[in-house]
Amino acid sequence: MSMDMIKPPAEALHERELLALRAEEQGKRPPNWLLSPASVRDFIIGRERPAVLDGEPVEITRKFYGNDVLIERAVVTLAGNRGLMLVGEPGTAKTMLSELLSAAISGTSLNTIQGTAGTTEDAIKYSWNYAMLLDKGPSEAALVPSPLYQGMKNGILTRFEEITRCPSEAQDSLISILSDKVMNIPELANGVLFASPGFNVIATANIRDKGVNEMSSALKRRFNFETIRPIDNVKMEARIIEAQAGNLLIHSGVDAEVDRDVVELLATTFMELRTGITREGYKIDVPQAVMSTAEAVSVYVQSAMTSYYYEGGGVSLERLVQNMLGTIAKESEKDLGALKTYFSKVVKERAKTDERWDAYYKEKKWIG
Repeated sequence: MSMDMIKPPAEALHERELLALRAEEQGKRPPNWLLSPASVRDFIIGRERPAVLDGEPVEITRKFYGNDVLIERAVVTLAGNRGLMLVGEPGTAKTMLSELLSAAISGTSLNTIQGTAGTTEDAIKYSWNYAMLLDKGPSEAALVPSPLYQGMKNGILTRFEEITRCPSEAQDSLISILSDKVMNIPELANGVLFASPGFNVIATANIRDKGVNEMSSALKRRFNFETIRPIDNVKMEARIIEAQAGNLLIHSGVDAEVDRDVVELLATTFMELRTGITREGYKIDVPQAVMSTAEAVSVYVQSAMTSYYYEGGGVSLERLVQNMLGTIAKESEKDLGALKTYFSKVVKERAKTDERWDAYYKEKKWIG
């Protein structure tokens, strides 16, 4: 089924793993959870021992690379009475983690509110079918439930993406719901919705993007905050790029193997430009653009697709550098100077002793 979608949800992409974990589940589960906290943790960070489904072993793979203890804290938070807030720079897999948590705990990651500057309190709580409202007046049949309403009614998690994109007054409509687990519907007689066990909110927020609205102190107190930090290990970042790029290429219909040498060059470049320090310990200029792992995956996929459709296969360093330019220059054309300096100093020096870096350096001509 997942092959019929450009981007399958987590519950479709990892369906066999989830089914296998549910089949063997013997741990203690919070009310209305499909898996125990221990199994949710294993689903996200993987484990050596495979699960068994229909007599066949099913490998439980690592899907999130980072702080494993953070995952344990996040799962326990969702089992309690406070919401979970995932914060961090863009591209640090906050959304992916919220999807994985929702898929493992509630069986769906699609019960989602997408925060924008135009998100209103109605979009967060509920709205009305105005034709029915005018015809018969306020009734449950005329009410249009939001994902938050559905989460409370059915006892499942509600994901709130980019919550700080919403105006402050819209954000604050969550305060009483997170505190009392009750939604008041004054238009209806006895209009009170009590949250069913299993309901909670996972919110995400970027700390770097423009257009962010500060959360009120009252709302912050209703969440446990977990900061998702950028990957700080080149080998780990390369593994993530390889895995995610491979999946994206498969679902795009591109029959091309991921080139690990190219991935390693890409991961090294992005990490050094992101941190401003080379592996030799030299300080370099940092561009304003977000040099996240997600952006690196995008650069590789674009490069592989370009090579696949125009050259017939493989991924060339020429295409890699060409596609890197668009990512670096998103915030300012001046950022290309940081990339040019990186090639002129760091890549050039490594090219003297390494054939891969030498081939990489020869593509400096595309930077200008």
